[in-house]
Amino acid sequence: MINIESVTKVYTPKSPPAVDSLNLEMKDGEILGLVGLNGAGKTSTIRMSAGIILPTSGRVLVDGHDMVKDKIKAAAQVGWIPEFPNFEPNAKPVQLMKYYAGFYGLNGKEADERIEHLLSIVGLEAHLDKKLRDYSQGMKKRFAIAESIIGNPQNVLFDETLNGLDPEGVVFVRNLMFGIKKEGKSVLLSSHILSEVEDVADRVAIINHGKLVKVLKRNELHSLGNTVIKMVVDNYDEQFLKILKDYGESRFDGHFVFLSDLNVPDSEIPSIPDSIIKSGYRIREFMPMGETLEEYFFKLIGEKN
Repeated sequence: MINIESVTKVYTPKSPPAVDSLNLEMKDGEILGLVGLNGAGKTSTIRMSAGIILPTSGRVLVDGHDMVKDKIKAAAQVGWIPEFPNFEPNAKPVQLMKYYAGFYGLNGKEADERIEHLLSIVGLEAHLDKKLRDYSQGMKKRFAIAESIIGNPQNVLFDETLNGLDPEGVVFVRNLMFGIKKEGKSVLLSSHILSEVEDVADRVAIINHGKLVKVLKRNELHSLGNTVIKMVVDNYDEQFLKILKDYGESRFDGHFVFLSDLNVPDSEIPSIPDSIIKSGYRIREFMPMGETLEEYFFKLIGEKN
């Protein structure tokens, strides 16, 4: 668990705070999504949570340990995967992993077995003889994940880790996060791929200009903003859109019909298909849904700006 309490980070006196009086909690056994525009303060928040930089004011508690006053114990319980991993280019993975293992008191057979296990689960077992300079960006991220969890931390921070990964890599990271969560640990995912955050997060924290704007729970992610109805109609024609004007604004994208800006209460939405069918139209799909996280995010941030 990580508690961020009234944290502010100022880099220069003439610049506004990168993070401004932020309060946020990463809970054990959950995935917290952290989203915001570039410069919103996401990476600064993550770097303070990992102890890479220290807050100007406020405090970060990692499993009860203050990141400033008790940094060794606090930092030992955090695994951090940066967006752009940077390692000694001439090092080989096992060699470098043994070096990192020493920081956690791992050596001998115990270290060897853990290193072999971690490099295997991240899919690098066939590339152990390569130097890290010969690794692709995706392979470097996989190595960064293995390196970050060698000490078996209770809290794992993914900072734009999905950026630049191929679909197989995205699935791998997603499943890894679910596995870490299942172990009762806390996971933070910062990503500009909001659809991915929406799919995996138990809660989503939206920040803007260093301030917390909104925290959304998982059950709220499927009913964001105004209701939109997506339909598939077998015998669509222009008359169909005229009928829909009684219910709201409609548009057709060549396959789906979207009905938005509804002028009927939510309680009457289930009766819409019956009325349309009586007019002679065949409805194959009728799906009321909220806005996507991306749509909601940009609307919310637009209002704040």
